[in-house]
Amino acid sequence: MIGFMASEGDKDRDPEKDRDPEKDREVSDDIRLLGRLLGDIVRRQEGTATFDLIEAARRVAVETRRDGSAPVGQLHQLLSDVEVSAALDVIRAFSWFSMLANTAEDVHHERRRRHHRRLGDAPQTGSVLAALDRLQSEGISAERISRVVGSLMVSPVITAHPTEVRRRTILDTIREVARLLDVRTRMAMDSVELHEWEAELASQILVLWQTAFLRLSRLRVRDEIGEALRYYHASLAQVVPELRRDLEEAVRERWGIEVSSPRVISMGSWIGGDRDGNPFVTAEVVRSAVDAQAATALRLHLEALERLAIELSMSARLVTPTAELLELADASDDVSPFRTDEPYRRALRGMHARLSAAALSLIGVAPGQQPHAVLEPYASPADLIVDLRVVAVSLRSHGAEEIARRRVDTLIGQVEAFGFHLCGLDVRQNSAIHEEVVSELLRVAAVERGYENLDEEQRVAILTRELASPRPLRSHFHTYSDATSSELAIFEAIADAMNRFGERIIPHAVISKAESVSDVLEVALLARETGLLRFDPATGATRCAFDVVPLFETIDDLHRAPRTMEALLRHPGYRELVDARGGWQEVMIGYSDSNKDGGYLAANWALYKAEAELLVVARDAGVRLRLFHGRGGTVGRGGGPSYDAILAQPPGTVDGAIRITEQGEVVSAKFSQPSLARRNLETLVAATLEATFLDTERLGEDRVRSWQILDELAALALQEYRSLVYETPGFVDFFRSITPVAELAKLNIGSRPASRKPSDRIEDLRAIPWVFSWSQCRLMLPGWFGTGIALDRWVDGDATRAEELRDLESRWPFLRSMFSNMAMVMAKSDLSIARHYATLVPDQDVASMIMDRIELDHQRCRYWLEYLTGSSDLLADNPPLARSIRNRFPYLDPLNVLQVELLRRYRELGRPDGAAAPGSEAELIERGILLTINGLATGLRNSG
Repeated sequence: MIGFMASEGDKDRDPEKDRDPEKDREVSDDIRLLGRLLGDIVRRQEGTATFDLIEAARRVAVETRRDGSAPVGQLHQLLSDVEVSAALDVIRAFSWFSMLANTAEDVHHERRRRHHRRLGDAPQTGSVLAALDRLQSEGISAERISRVVGSLMVSPVITAHPTEVRRRTILDTIREVARLLDVRTRMAMDSVELHEWEAELASQILVLWQTAFLRLSRLRVRDEIGEALRYYHASLAQVVPELRRDLEEAVRERWGIEVSSPRVISMGSWIGGDRDGNPFVTAEVVRSAVDAQAATALRLHLEALERLAIELSMSARLVTPTAELLELADASDDVSPFRTDEPYRRALRGMHARLSAAALSLIGVAPGQQPHAVLEPYASPADLIVDLRVVAVSLRSHGAEEIARRRVDTLIGQVEAFGFHLCGLDVRQNSAIHEEVVSELLRVAAVERGYENLDEEQRVAILTRELASPRPLRSHFHTYSDATSSELAIFEAIADAMNRFGERIIPHAVISKAESVSDVLEVALLARETGLLRFDPATGATRCAFDVVPLFETIDDLHRAPRTMEALLRHPGYRELVDARGGWQEVMIGYSDSNKDGGYLAANWALYKAEAELLVVARDAGVRLRLFHGRGGTVGRGGGPSYDAILAQPPGTVDGAIRITEQGEVVSAKFSQPSLARRNLETLVAATLEATFLDTERLGEDRVRSWQILDELAALALQEYRSLVYETPGFVDFFRSITPVAELAKLNIGSRPASRKPSDRIEDLRAIPWVFSWSQCRLMLPGWFGTGIALDRWVDGDATRAEELRDLESRWPFLRSMFSNMAMVMAKSDLSIARHYATLVPDQDVASMIMDRIELDHQRCRYWLEYLTGSSDLLADNPPLARSIRNRFPYLDPLNVLQVELLRRYRELGRPDGAAAPGSEAELIERGILLTINGLATGLRNSG
């Protein structure tokens, strides 16, 4: 196909090349080159026999895909009897190729963007410039633009749910491969330079081949923290302030107004604060996360000051700085005779020394270069910004406007965005734990001995009374349970963090499984116990130091959410807390568990409807609603194109602010390089602007009927989904046999258990392994099942109803986005491969019955997608993904076939619970399974 494994002289024709449009030839050439270099390395490193086996598998996969037949049978015949050691080399080869192909595609996306800019094309959809052009054409006033852009807040939150299976060293090498591919695009090389360039590229691929794909040990929470923080050095520190600067300049150019948008990108994290079901997140870990974040922010600012001190070499003999700048220089204690006439360098060295002193006082260490002197520490980021503005004003006073804008203003933006804390660390806990802790506090204080047995009205009454009292419940003379002691220690760690870094360090406390008013008031009570909720005598108001954010996850929770929030906002004590924090109420909605609970269509509609109804509740209460979308990487967990997803939200629910989780391999795909980070963050900002100002629903008078249709469809889809997943005898055994969910637990990709409780029940399985496992066997069931049969039953042969649906899909962004994402999932699914996995199910009668049912719904989904969109091509609206699937998916087929074979062998050995002996047959098979899991996740990309 692309010549993977082909040597220099291989003339194997690329069957897609003739069909590729000219604009995609470069990426085809890149992928072909990477495949050739990898093939040469495999031949040299592992020998001709291994190379020939891999090449044979490649040819079978490519040729069968080319003629439209299923590759499973021939690949099984070729690979079923292969020795495990040889299988490992085959798996590694196809896995590395998938990763290299991904890299080439990412580079090509940016190449095409540059091409369009070079031609002077109109701004591309999803860019800030395109969004502002659209707003301007709609006649949005300067006053409205100024108000919204000035308070705009787009918050991507990197969460503690890693499905990122690649190690950091691999990502660093892949980043270098991307850089080299980009160099060839930008630079005309002669034959000598080209030879050297290719040799360097080959050396990077050799490093990959000789690097272990898998970690030897499971990640700890501290490791996860470090994994996430590297993206600030890789891209975010550069891109976030630049994007803000470009937005402000674009607004000034179009509307002639000065606007400041200091929090346009407000990064967040759950890593080190999310303790829902994760016993490894302790108070010590919270402190560690806070310190690691602060160290990253301070290092970034210190390094930037060091660079500025080198760059701003202006001599006082040639320019006249302002008096304020000279005062900064004189206060620096820099007495070097070499810098006597260089006031900017002296001033910046003094600022570096003050920031180093601040770091020492805050985290006990000053990262990076040691200061030249010991000076008074900065008390806050605001003090550092004051001094930076002195530098910027002075530069402008002697004609260095461009330097001030590009260097100093950008650093000011960096400090405003990241402060000394870097990002907001949310804390999250399950409501059941809060209930347990509050119950013990009340019991020991002799307030209520059976709080856990009270009804909701009685609980709210007690909590309301206690919140109004200044008397603490906690006794220092009692030894509390481990659960209560641990939870109170977490809140004390929050208080300590805020004392050092301010309230931006931990802005939200998220409550999983929030179902009632008492669930929220319990968190407020725990905040009161640790000094985080206080009465202010000056204002007469009670204020909480963080936002309390209920998370509604299951279908039933989403249905009840509006009533719950209505009751909560009517509570006088809680409403006082909301008003004291600017009148904003944040609500989190969970895509993952709602999907696992009710299936794709029912979950999507429950989420949409809950959002719209929550907005009504908030407006009636006179508060502003900010939604926090708990999305995963895959469509089964809310994934899909972010731009379309935001525009598909109910009108009014974005309102200049949105928070979205970013998880797993999606984090690397979005933030590993500056160009990727810029494109993805800009997409979020552009969509947020458009969704805030424009009517994105566009249903008009048809809204009531449209909602009725979705109510009926969702009910039918929910019935079909739950009938299969929760009511079909043998389904749990089918799922655990056809997928590698048990083996997945051994993959060292995250710190938390795969299940919330030690059971085999699907209800207790976390959403991530649920979706991840289905992607491995190529069924992708959470991204579509139930929808086809629901559409059949609703239409029931009525052509008028069918046409009504088609018309609605063409007009309603929500419905169009939902079906587009479903089409993407179905394009990645493969029933022939899934049927091969089904041979692993011990009861083949059950397997056949369930697979027949799944296949029927799959067929109906495809039929309806073709009917509604008018195209038999599932990816007609996504040519880049269609090209990607053509290029890469044949190389996943051998991985699937080998995974089935290795799972079969492993399970025949009895699937040992303990660690297999190193080098034993069981250990090699286990390693092979984990490698296939890794390779398939890499090739499928949004699988977590």
